[in-house]
Amino acid sequence: MNETAVAGRQNAVRQGTLRLVWWVAFWVFVIDQISKIWVVHVLDLATRLKIEVWPPFLNFHMAWNYGINFGLLAGEAPATRWILISVALGIVLFVLVWMRRDPPGRLGLISAGMLIGGALGNVVDRVLYGAVADFLNMSCCGFSNPFAFNVADIAIFAGAFGLVIFPSAKNT
Repeated sequence: MNETAVAGRQNAVRQGTLRLVWWVAFWVFVIDQISKIWVVHVLDLATRLKIEVWPPFLNFHMAWNYGINFGLLAGEAPATRWILISVALGIVLFVLVWMRRDPPGRLGLISAGMLIGGALGNVVDRVLYGAVADFLNMSCCGFSNPFAFNVADIAIFAGAFGLVIFPSAKNT
């Protein structure tokens, strides 16, 4: 096979790789945004503030998160909002470049898509609302969890974890 054919095949593989990442990111983003619209606006959690779904295991608690996980770096200043949006977009760009240069196996690509979709879901919240809409609250076995999170947060955590445990295809 000549060099041009090899380069064309490698480019096609990269495009297929990024296609999987983008599809996973798209569906995570859609599920995150639909869940937020449904819970915050349709069920009116923004006004009701709390809905018991399956106590104590699952409840909806409205929390506008101006920071990152668990309210770290919280601040309602516009600068904080735009810094966090920039950081999230920077992470998305970094992961995309990483996936293009050194793509992991299929599970790693899915993990990258989850992280990207979740990050973009929270970016949209910050742009539209000035904060991230968190509403899921889970407690169990005598432990009362004071924190709320959303689908995007789950995807970001699972995606980051997946990128750590599913290494590059070259390393396997």
